[in-house]
Amino acid sequence: MNPERILKRPIFLTEKASRLREQNKVVFEVSRDANKIQIRDAVQKLFQVTVTDVHTMIFRGKDRRMGRGYAKLQNWKKAVVTLKPGDTIQFFDEGEAGTTEEVQAEGAPQGESTQG
Repeated sequence: MNPERILKRPIFLTEKASRLREQNKVVFEVSRDANKIQIRDAVQKLFQVTVTDVHTMIFRGKDRRMGRGYAKLQNWKKAVVTLKPGDTIQFFDEGEAGTTEEVQAEGAPQGESTQG
């Protein structure tokens, strides 16, 4: 199984994921049939970091309303990956992107509209 199919998406917008990032841990949604060794190898290959530990959890899908009936969302697997001290994974360019005020100052003058 190739690494792109093992790691589905990073989970970084939750409060718990934010607290774990302070402890040098990253949270991913992973394929349900991937094991800890495959997850570790995929993270190391895709992000060029050293993984020291992997914890996995399987979450049951929730029941949702679909029209008049109920449907069950799929079960999914979550992996908490611990990185070697000093290694980080940047999902966004946090320090390089300018604020909206800086972008407006570089673009059109404030009084003029760019639509035309």
